[in-house]
Amino acid sequence: MGIYEELVARGLIAQVTNEDEIREMLNNGKAVFYIGFDCTADSLTAGHFMALTLMKRLQMAGNRPIALIGGGTTMIGDPSGRTDMRKMLTIEDINHNAECFKRQMERFIDFGEGKAMMINNADWLLRLNYVELLREVGACFSVNNMLRAKCYEQRMERGLSFLEFNYMIMQSYDFYYLFQHYGCNMQFGGDDQWSNMLGGTELIRRKLGQDAHAMTITLLTDSQGNKMGKTAGNAVWLDPNKTSPYEFYQYWRNVGDADVMKCIRMLTFLPLSEIDEMSSWEGSELNRAKEILAFELTKMVHGEEEAKKAEASAKALFAGGGSSEDMPTTELSEEDLTDGGVDILTLLVRTGLCSSKSDARRNVQQGGVTANDEKLADIGRTFSTDELRAGVVLKRGKKNFNKVVLK
Repeated sequence: MGIYEELVARGLIAQVTNEDEIREMLNNGKAVFYIGFDCTADSLTAGHFMALTLMKRLQMAGNRPIALIGGGTTMIGDPSGRTDMRKMLTIEDINHNAECFKRQMERFIDFGEGKAMMINNADWLLRLNYVELLREVGACFSVNNMLRAKCYEQRMERGLSFLEFNYMIMQSYDFYYLFQHYGCNMQFGGDDQWSNMLGGTELIRRKLGQDAHAMTITLLTDSQGNKMGKTAGNAVWLDPNKTSPYEFYQYWRNVGDADVMKCIRMLTFLPLSEIDEMSSWEGSELNRAKEILAFELTKMVHGEEEAKKAEASAKALFAGGGSSEDMPTTELSEEDLTDGGVDILTLLVRTGLCSSKSDARRNVQQGGVTANDEKLADIGRTFSTDELRAGVVLKRGKKNFNKVVLK
């Protein structure tokens, strides 16, 4: 089985420009491909997992990845899937975020001479002269086609700024530049990037008279069609200082029964034959599948030692309901207190166990919250300074823990 057939079997391919040519290129290690990462935060998230693992798979098959850091495109902001305009970041913020991305990517991709490349599109986009750019590529883009693009769909309802309207041109120019200067012949991205990617292949065809290729990756969604990679309304980060290895493990351990096998197939590097055997698992066996998924992904991001610690902590907590040194912890200061204490609703939101105070209130009223193994029923319950200094272990449901301590 070639790498292209494996990608199909794992359910990773959404759309391709020319299947026969792409299959031949990938299976024979002829692809020099890129995936873009805009620097909108100081850490990659679980939502980037598909792209990172795809780059790793294709590199293992002999193809050459380019991780394109969006130092330039981040200054515009991708409107795809957005109902509002992204926050404008400073150049300093973007450069800082780019450095953070580089460190995290090195856990997945083998960079070096003759291997993967890491390039920042600020190197050429920030040098462009606007009038010269319009004369060079402006005639290659149909405004009618751009307005029909899916990446602008939601923004058209709320109002699309001219700033964001330029994003497709910037992304297309990236492919055009990489094709000429780095021999890049393929672009990969999420399925919501299809219009932008076709803009790049068309620009290369019209300006250079040559063919380049594009392939989109299936978006990772749960059985309800929601994008995966968030918990309690917050992103699941790859940075251990933003999402601890234990919390990262727990996110994947808690995926729905209907989603676990899809996640294992799409995200892990377990052999397909082994995954096929697991596909018939039911009932309690699905819990074992979730543990395998959580361990494999935590090992990939944080290393085997941290994955083992997270696994052991989870089993200890679920078995005895007690605390653990590896339990996620929220530290409070005296400034966080009101009249020498803090209420349970505030704590549930602060720890991320609940997404809002209304969510916290509902969980308490439904009997789903305990503090130090005592079920709470009073939404006005307040914890004193002494209690917080001793540590309060909060539990929502059966699987979500957090220890609150006063510094």
